[in-house]
Amino acid sequence: MKRDSALILATSLVLLFVVSCQKPTQKTAIKVDGSGKGRVFEGIGGVSAGASSRLLIDYPEPQRSQILDYLFKPNYGASLQHLKVEVGGDTNSTDGSEPSHMRTRTDENYDRGYEWWLMKEAKARNPKIILDALPWGAPGWIGNGKYYSQDMANYIVKFIQGAKRQQGLDIDYVGIWNETDYDVGYIKLLKKTLLANGLTTNVVAPDLYENQWKIVDDFKRDPELKRDVYAVSVHYSRVKGNFYVTGSALESGKPLWSSEDQPFDETGIILQRDWKPGARLWAKILNTNYIDGKVTKTETWSPVTSYYDNLAAANSGLMYANTPWSGYYNVQSAVWVTAHTTQFAQPGWQYLDNACGYLKGRGSYVTLKAPTSSDYSVIVETIDATEPQDVEFQVFGGLSAGTIHVWETTTAKSFEKVSDRTPQNGSFRITLDPDAIYSLTTTVGQDKGTVAPPPPAPFPFPYADDFESATVGKAPKYLADQEGAFEAAACTGRPGQCLRQVIDKRSIPWGSMRPDPFTFLGSADWSDYEVSTDGMIEEPGNVSLAGRIDSADWFQDDKARWISGYVLSVQHDGTWELNSTKFKTPPSKLASGKVPVQLKTWHHLALAFKGASVQVSIDGASVANVTDTSHTKGMAGIGTGWNTAQFDNFAIK
Repeated sequence: MKRDSALILATSLVLLFVVSCQKPTQKTAIKVDGSGKGRVFEGIGGVSAGASSRLLIDYPEPQRSQILDYLFKPNYGASLQHLKVEVGGDTNSTDGSEPSHMRTRTDENYDRGYEWWLMKEAKARNPKIILDALPWGAPGWIGNGKYYSQDMANYIVKFIQGAKRQQGLDIDYVGIWNETDYDVGYIKLLKKTLLANGLTTNVVAPDLYENQWKIVDDFKRDPELKRDVYAVSVHYSRVKGNFYVTGSALESGKPLWSSEDQPFDETGIILQRDWKPGARLWAKILNTNYIDGKVTKTETWSPVTSYYDNLAAANSGLMYANTPWSGYYNVQSAVWVTAHTTQFAQPGWQYLDNACGYLKGRGSYVTLKAPTSSDYSVIVETIDATEPQDVEFQVFGGLSAGTIHVWETTTAKSFEKVSDRTPQNGSFRITLDPDAIYSLTTTVGQDKGTVAPPPPAPFPFPYADDFESATVGKAPKYLADQEGAFEAAACTGRPGQCLRQVIDKRSIPWGSMRPDPFTFLGSADWSDYEVSTDGMIEEPGNVSLAGRIDSADWFQDDKARWISGYVLSVQHDGTWELNSTKFKTPPSKLASGKVPVQLKTWHHLALAFKGASVQVSIDGASVANVTDTSHTKGMAGIGTGWNTAQFDNFAIK
């Protein structure tokens, strides 16, 4: 048996050696004609929305700047060419709520939240970056609850004007309503309102997830609509991995954009952006979006995963940076896959359709040429190839005959310059590895950032915040608002600063999400601890305290009122309840009662967890001690109904 096994092993090694030494059997010839036709490349970008960038602003320096460099600095990392941001509406838009710039008709504040800051940081690194904006929801006063209204058009105009006046930012494109059926009349109204205010911002539509391309049929019936829409923008237009685009869209004459995209598996789960599996699929998407659909601009949601892991749609970012207390971040392979396009072609370059297609040995390639020089770049991916393959390029039509610089990314190497090729009589050859991505270019200046982060560390425990060091009008560090807005403010009835929930009217939501105002922080691994806070109800309503929050993924149940965990709610009349809440399950009342509570007076609330024991204390007195095993560990937070309220001395110990 041993001799037979040895013989088999030896034979296998010989066969492996023979196979590995074989010349590539697949050969592809590509003619690159610089005079050929093709659509104009409009760039690769990121979509900061749905509170996906919430924790980034809390990172310490120098790590925060390092992350921003990896995302936006040209010839360094992902070198993103577009940044699209959410026009906040104080309503949940996936992983939280983003602040509104107009909470009433007369209120204007162009410094709330973090999108203004992010746009300025991106622009500082890349002055040529193109800025887009899109709302997910809106404050409740808009149109007296009707989103498609003159109020909403004015709201968008104010956002664009404020961006320019207060922050020095030009918003180049604006959408209508994320993944919500469009209204033809509103699109025309928005464009008319933009023009009436002297704005050149272009309108893009419809940003739909379903029936994405139906607007082009409306173009045929409505020339005014077609005139008012600059580009047709869609989300995730893939069926079983293939890009789907209608003939009418291709014939519309409009730029076609994948304005929200990312790698999904076959069940719709977002794939993490390391080389296997997500970054490999991302490489295919960036090429085949154009090859199959003539899509000239692709934006990924999101640039960076800067939200807690127990929120919806984890792993969406090119980078991973959601532990600001540690300074740790992860530059995933998708950064370098993106760089294979963004560091080798700029918006305004032209695709050459004669040199865009599929390799015989599996894989895809796109070729782009510069508008004002003879430079060109070819981006090739061989993700599904199983063996090396030869490719011969014949270059003519006024394109450069200079040296071809070859960059490669594989599972073993990441964005490395691996060789140069000197064309002979306009021709050069290259042998492509399987499961790789290449950039072949006549341009120079590309580079790879190499700064490394500190090691990861758990959320600090014990934790306390009296909000004295928080900036007034801003969210304190690490708190992730899920609905409404929790901001530092001067205390009422006591000295110093407090945390105030300021939204007292339900917003116009995105989809059917309708949670109550809530904010939370901490570690998903916390088990036995006490969470406490001082709370003061300003107007009829309630304050809430939550612990062992094991999920805040609203996609599990978009009609849920609370996150999943233990929630103590105290009403302004002193009645209280302790509920165990889970998505897709009615709240389970574990205890209730009444205590002396009045409006505009401070009270101390506490929840203590030890094993299966949950103890409730109000103003220092224990009012309940129950046994329940529905939630064994999780984060902590505070909330309200649709009423203003204040909090102080929030602590976990």
